[in-house]
Amino acid sequence: MPNSRPRPRRGAGGGAGAAGRDRLVARSLQSAEHCLGDQDFGTAYAHYLLVLSLAPELKDDVKETFQYTLFKWAEELHALSRIQDLLGCYEQALELFPDDEVICNSMGEHLFRMGFRDEAAGYFHKAVKLNPDFNDAKENFYRVANWLVERWHFIMLNDTRRNMVYNAAIQKAVCLGSRTVLDIGTGTGILSMFAKKAGAQSVYACELSKTMYELACDVVAANKMENGIKLLHMKSLDIEIPKHIPERVSLVVTETVDAGVFGEGIVESLIHAWEHLLLQPKTKEENGNCGKYGKVIPAGAVIFGMAVECAEIRRHHRVGAKDIAGIHLPTNVKFQSPAYTSVDTEETVEPYTTEKMSGIPGGYLPLTECFQIMKVDFNNLQELKSLATKKPHSLNVPAIKEGVLDAIMVWFVLQLDDEYSLSTSPSEETCWEQAVYPVQALEDYCIQPGDRVTMEASCHDCYLRIQGISILHLEHEMEVMKGFTKSKDLLSLGNEAELCSALANLQTSRPEALEQTCMLEPTEIALLNNIPYHEGFKTAMRKVLSSLAPELLWQPMDTHCQYMEMNSGSGQSDAAPSTADPFYVLDVSEGFSLLPILAGTLGHVKPYSSVEKDQHCIALDLIAEANHFPKETLEFWLRHIEDEAAVLQRPKSDKLWSIIILDVIEPSGLIQQELMEKAAISRCLLQSGGKIFPQYVLMFGMLVESQTLVEESAVQGTEHTLGLNIAPFINQFQVPIRVCLDLSSLPCVPLSQPVELLRLDLMTPYLNTSNKEVKVRVCRSGRVTAVPFWFHLCLDDEVRLDTSGEASHWKQAAVVLDNPIQVQAGEELVLSVEHHKSNVSIAVKP
Repeated sequence: MPNSRPRPRRGAGGGAGAAGRDRLVARSLQSAEHCLGDQDFGTAYAHYLLVLSLAPELKDDVKETFQYTLFKWAEELHALSRIQDLLGCYEQALELFPDDEVICNSMGEHLFRMGFRDEAAGYFHKAVKLNPDFNDAKENFYRVANWLVERWHFIMLNDTRRNMVYNAAIQKAVCLGSRTVLDIGTGTGILSMFAKKAGAQSVYACELSKTMYELACDVVAANKMENGIKLLHMKSLDIEIPKHIPERVSLVVTETVDAGVFGEGIVESLIHAWEHLLLQPKTKEENGNCGKYGKVIPAGAVIFGMAVECAEIRRHHRVGAKDIAGIHLPTNVKFQSPAYTSVDTEETVEPYTTEKMSGIPGGYLPLTECFQIMKVDFNNLQELKSLATKKPHSLNVPAIKEGVLDAIMVWFVLQLDDEYSLSTSPSEETCWEQAVYPVQALEDYCIQPGDRVTMEASCHDCYLRIQGISILHLEHEMEVMKGFTKSKDLLSLGNEAELCSALANLQTSRPEALEQTCMLEPTEIALLNNIPYHEGFKTAMRKVLSSLAPELLWQPMDTHCQYMEMNSGSGQSDAAPSTADPFYVLDVSEGFSLLPILAGTLGHVKPYSSVEKDQHCIALDLIAEANHFPKETLEFWLRHIEDEAAVLQRPKSDKLWSIIILDVIEPSGLIQQELMEKAAISRCLLQSGGKIFPQYVLMFGMLVESQTLVEESAVQGTEHTLGLNIAPFINQFQVPIRVCLDLSSLPCVPLSQPVELLRLDLMTPYLNTSNKEVKVRVCRSGRVTAVPFWFHLCLDDEVRLDTSGEASHWKQAAVVLDNPIQVQAGEELVLSVEHHKSNVSIAVKP
């Protein structure tokens, strides 16, 4: 490892040693420059290490070249999977330049790419501290902060009722004699501190996340409880007695419950706790000091469900259209979201999504009464053990309203003890969301009063699973019962085959023999359901292709018939002969996309799709075949290029693209990373008159007052946390931009009309400005707490796609102000809008 401490300069009397050192430094610098010219970055890096170890006084002179060499060499090491060598190079560099924010940020980027989010966050955070104006590091830190400290931490800590109820239950247990406490999954340490304040003699707390563990250490110390709470950076499953804690405890407190109760592993951790960490439970017959027995808070949970109709859930989990902008979707291609699981699945995936159902856009309609799914006693070891092995139990619930069965909504009542409880029902003011089990793969989703919703419920692989959801239609049941009555003389007790045959008639879903199932993310399904998106692209692509060569463009008819006419010479067609060069269209939007098939319907076009997954390729091939595409029409671009990282290339060495479709907005509502860099490359790959889609992007925003956004973005003081000082520590991880918003249902008061904040031109970049000031007139008095924003994707001057529209598959985002601003109607606020790479910052000018 190079010596990072500067050696003293030797004067003229230093003799031959100094002269020899100077010659070696000069030769090494010369060799490094030659190596850079030959792109031999590894050798150049070694020479620079030697130079800086011998002559640290040259640091400022070679700093930029050293950084460039390090980054290039690191990229080569990453490509060769030489991870240890890569990390070693960065460690050497940071010994030489410990306060270099650029090297810190680059180290974080490599760590994040390799999946080390905790470690990456540390380097990003350090880079921001070294230079608060370093936009690259700020953007990286904001993105990783969302992974490390999930937004629900802020919401839960601001939930005063939740904190009060937990505090009361813990205080009661300690007062009754539970003096030794283990907090499993401590997070910020709030439950441990409740226990210590209540008078617990010994408190232990474990946390697996390095970031949250370090945060909890700071919080506990700030509240002067570091001597009374022992924090452990580990899973509770790894705690051993007496290695980590001296003896079994009398109370375990935890809040490792998600919207589906079991998803954070509470069952497994409590089984281990009862077997290895807790005192034996108190029996009903026993009395005496609770300190002699073991106990868990929460004591149990009662899980409830309800069948609902909800258009928002439907459009994210079921493809509703059979025809999308003229593209027919064949019945043998079935789209499903990851939340769908069959009864016999072996996959260990989260079988539900989560939603704040009280605020879901468009609301929901209850189709059944609330029904109980199951109860679980966290103080009963045998019951906990049986949960994972118990067979699914059937539920049969009558419908009370006519509607469309879209989902089973699930919530629970968390019983902390026999006195205190918390409900996560959508009718309650709660920090929890509800678990949503979308209904998929039915032939008929319509339901009538008197029909019954059937399903099976179980706790499998640490998840609450609701499977085999179907509708038992009343008229079908009546027909089968009539059949039973007419043939009851033929049915004997042992005639099971006929009974099974009759019951089979009640099933509402039968899988077809030759089906291709295509698993799509909810945003991809919502995109397929976004009809204006596809029609807009079709219109804009037709305009471009028509302007390039009108004689090569036909009106979309039956593609197969036109192809046959072209090649047989029969019939009259305006299409070009098959020998003419086609228009080349490249779609590099992320995920599953029908746009290449749409392009293929517009004439003599060679469309390329950049989908990666095999099942997506198969589905697109089947859709192309069902729409009578010749097999050679649709191509998959990643099969034609050697380096998948360099997607933007010429279609052929002597050809250029007519249209390149870029993904410009993330589903979360932010601008895609490296958008402007991709646009710059794309412009070089277009034929004369070719276009990038969208051609330009307009960003709109407005002033709003929203307490919800404030409380979801930062912990507000000490009142919500019952006097505990937590806010300054967790708020280090607050991010200025809140993503994945639905503005249509966001609780807020608009204080201005929408205004244009920014224009990003992908075709004519000289029109872009990185800084802009926008005057916004206040139309209503109030407190400005946030600036929500959204985009119009302008495919041309006439065709625009609104990311905040009703059919949009995109969410929206908002900049949340650190300090709300009181405004009066008629005033003007000046917003300073800055665009740097993919990051947009909005600030209110004083």
